[in-house]
Amino acid sequence: MRSTAQILAAVDAAAGSGRSLPELLCADCTMHLGLVGAGMALMNDTGHQGVVAASGALSARLEELQFELGEGPGLDASRDNTPILRSDLSARGSTAWPAFGPAAVAAGVCAVFALPLQVGAVRLGSLCLYRAAPGSLGVEETATALAYADGAVEVLVRLHAQVAPGSVLHPDVGATLRLRAEVHQATGFLSVQASVGITEALLLLRAYAFSADRPLLEIARDVLSGRLRIRLKEDEDG
Repeated sequence: MRSTAQILAAVDAAAGSGRSLPELLCADCTMHLGLVGAGMALMNDTGHQGVVAASGALSARLEELQFELGEGPGLDASRDNTPILRSDLSARGSTAWPAFGPAAVAAGVCAVFALPLQVGAVRLGSLCLYRAAPGSLGVEETATALAYADGAVEVLVRLHAQVAPGSVLHPDVGATLRLRAEVHQATGFLSVQASVGITEALLLLRAYAFSADRPLLEIARDVLSGRLRIRLKEDEDG
């Protein structure tokens, strides 16, 4: 079992390696809990604000997928401010996330544990732990996972993530939110282009990205540049 102090000491010792503090924490968590990946996302009361770190390509894709689909364990954990523990995503009747669940299983993830990151009433995001084999976390594993969540909160506080209104964001976090802004811009552009509301425009972007198996940010940039025009089905039929 690892304490939050031990986790932060390991992250600080690895600082300067070229990876951000959130990335170092996710990598350390993956190694010590025997995971296939871990990811950290920023969230607030309006929803998913972007992926801030992942331990590798698999966890990065699953974190982005939650952003693209608007569903998943990280969103639920942050929204409800409670851990979301799913020991077997492939189990019959496991339909909490009809799109994310099958995609995670297809990617080789059979269990996911999402922990909310929050300071008082301020919502910061979530830390998702991905495991290849089904099964619950043991007592010591759970304690260690919670220690990593506490460490993630400390790291985000250090980076001034969504804690102090008007504060200057650390580049690691600021870059994430700037990328998120491109999706917002593309949503507004598509809303005007397709004559639909903002909510429906975002759903169109997400649906197109999911069906094309491309990152949502790439689709947003193509829409903004004019390389891609997304039409409603009835427009295509007409």
